[in-house]
Amino acid sequence: MTRAIPLLIFGTILMLAVGCTPDHLMSTFDPLGPVAAEQKKVWDYVFWAMVFVFVTVLPALLYMCIKFRRKEGDPIPAQVHGNRNLEILWTVLPIIVLAVAAVPTLNVLRFVLEPPANSIQVNVTGHQWWWEFEYPELGVKTANELYVPVGHPVQFNLMSKDVIHSFWVPKLGGKMDAIPTRTNVMWYQADVVSPEEGFYGQCMEFCGTSHANMKLRVHAVDSDEFDQWVEDQTEPGPEAEELSELAAQGKDHFENLDFKATYTDGSVSQQRCAYCHTVEGLGISGARTGPNLTHLASRGTLLSAMVDNTSENLADWLENPQVMKPGSRMPNPELSDEQTAALVAYLQSLK
Repeated sequence: MTRAIPLLIFGTILMLAVGCTPDHLMSTFDPLGPVAAEQKKVWDYVFWAMVFVFVTVLPALLYMCIKFRRKEGDPIPAQVHGNRNLEILWTVLPIIVLAVAAVPTLNVLRFVLEPPANSIQVNVTGHQWWWEFEYPELGVKTANELYVPVGHPVQFNLMSKDVIHSFWVPKLGGKMDAIPTRTNVMWYQADVVSPEEGFYGQCMEFCGTSHANMKLRVHAVDSDEFDQWVEDQTEPGPEAEELSELAAQGKDHFENLDFKATYTDGSVSQQRCAYCHTVEGLGISGARTGPNLTHLASRGTLLSAMVDNTSENLADWLENPQVMKPGSRMPNPELSDEQTAALVAYLQSLK
């Protein structure tokens, strides 16, 4: 028994060292906004409360296990009904520990659930398996990549089109569910400029086949860059005369090319790209079945932040969506190489 104690201590230290890595992209131990910072304080309070319980209870437990272990020849010990004083003690002490943890928890909960009055409004809608973002006050609609100004609170109004999702950006704060038929409210604020690839986010509620692929990025930029981004995002897509010959062909394919769509459930229907995807300025507007593509080329990633936004990845996606994102609602359009190249050229022009 005593030989197992060093192994237990070593294992505990190893798990703490591996689990508490502040610079990890999805770590909560490196809060970069007030919501995340306040929530980490609660974690710290609860952690040290549990450390107190651990260092007081475990040594006593180990001592009693070793000291009073049964030896050969020992008689059956006296049977007792209980000890009132001990039972009161081990009932009162946990209540005190939980009360100590409850006070900061309730304070932070109130802080998190009351967005500041000057918050930028962002409507977040979860889809299987991508994120739709709308800035209703700014007239911006986009998908999978958010832009927020540093030092300014942002209120997220969370909804879902299908099943329960959960919105989480660890560096900025805790997670909250996006539920069909209701709206949940939370807020974040980034206190520092994000790295070039943005802060990483993830759906944290199992939502189907590609749950693990339902990612997002949050780009925290200074106010001037954010204002410029908003101005760029409100511009419509390019006109045909602004495009190269190949991209103009792709634009025509996007609007007018009929193809037979075979879905994962085996159903087949006639479709066009523009039936599901919106590009502002076209004569046809998508039904929000798929992400808004008006400024697709300005995003750093594709497929809900799964892969880098490159021509090669776009072509692979168009040629076989199910290989790149299993379970995706995107049907295989069965395009020719020429049609794929034209569509890629058009999509890469949407900046």
